[in-house]
Amino acid sequence: MSDHPPTVLFVCVHNAGRSQMAAGWLTSIAGNRIDVRSAGSEPADRINPVAVQAMREVGIDIAAEQPKLLTDGAVSDADVVVTMGCGDSCPYYPGTRYEDWQLPDPAGQPIEMVRQVRDEIRARVENLVRELLGTG
Repeated sequence: MSDHPPTVLFVCVHNAGRSQMAAGWLTSIAGNRIDVRSAGSEPADRINPVAVQAMREVGIDIAAEQPKLLTDGAVSDADVVVTMGCGDSCPYYPGTRYEDWQLPDPAGQPIEMVRQVRDEIRARVENLVRELLGTG
């Protein structure tokens, strides 16, 4: 086992909704026990304001985050890469664990739908934390 925390990279197309919410949840739940990153294959200009609102409702502020471009380096540095609808645009590195979370894109959707995506992401992040840290 290494002496540094595992690194998780969340990837979606625009890095403006799903991946940002997932990064917010993981940071909130795991703190500094997991290194959290996110990126997009085609980053948007800004984070989805409805995603920001939905996360703020549960006490997590992602408003200051900026969409970032997915790089080979970000993928190769990650222990776990979680993709959310970016298909084959994510580079593959042997030895890196990949998961594909099939989640609806919250872009342009009403807050009620974004809340459902937010809550589904939370459940998946909680499972991931249990797997990575062996916590109950």
